[in-house]
Amino acid sequence: VYLGVGPEQNFTYIAALRPKMVFIVDVRRGNLQLHLMYKALFELSSDRADFIFRLFARKRPEGLGAKSTADEIFTALFNAYKATPEKEADDLLKQNLKGLQDHLTRTRHLPLSAEDLKGIEYVYTQFAWFGPGLSYWSTSGGPRRGDAPTYWDLMVAEDGKGQNRSFLASEEHFLVMKELHQKNLLVPVVGNFSGPKALRSVGRYLKDRDAMVSAFYLSNVEQYLDREGLRPVFLCNVAALPLDEASTFIRSVRNNTFGPGIGLESVVGSMPEEVKGCAPRPP
Repeated sequence: VYLGVGPEQNFTYIAALRPKMVFIVDVRRGNLQLHLMYKALFELSSDRADFIFRLFARKRPEGLGAKSTADEIFTALFNAYKATPEKEADDLLKQNLKGLQDHLTRTRHLPLSAEDLKGIEYVYTQFAWFGPGLSYWSTSGGPRRGDAPTYWDLMVAEDGKGQNRSFLASEEHFLVMKELHQKNLLVPVVGNFSGPKALRSVGRYLKDRDAMVSAFYLSNVEQYLDREGLRPVFLCNVAALPLDEASTFIRSVRNNTFGPGIGLESVVGSMPEEVKGCAPRPP
């Protein structure tokens, strides 16, 4: 089982690790709404090109197929942005949004609140407005900074050895995500890493099913836990999860090799080693 936090950066790790089930735990409800949007998109899309053009609310052109590279698909998307009249783009956004919300509420019968539907609308609209140039700073309201890659950049990036490992690099990677969603095996959870409920509830669910946590993606959440002195509480919550000697933390940390404030790299650590000596609190 894979655990993680945050939005779609998890998908690339998931496509590589191929877990049997996924839990994404995040204190922000907006993150759950984003993952629900993605759930509908993965289930409704036949392939990567279909997924990408649905995600950014543009009409898919002819000529894209299973062998198309991610860069070829995003280049076609960029061209579609330049060529699509504003009225047509707005109509397609509304049509696609209704399709996503209907799929979640009518096909999947998820009891979504008006707040959740509004949150999904907000997230989907940002993708449609900003297009493949969407970045961390796009919705900040200020000028775009140069130290954040675009969505396009991330989906076509290589690993330093000439290989693209993103979840949109190949149909094979894409289908890992699609199958998890079709089987309802990617579960977004609203919860606090250092709280008394979320992680320990996941742990009880997994133990009841003889499951094991293979990887836990933390992003940079620990820096916020450290500010409040809550890392020990978090590690005790982790100790309550079913682990083995191979269970691995994945962290995102600063690497200033490319200049001040630029560059993040993934660093791994042993989960059982880091939680040694922590006795889990009783349920």
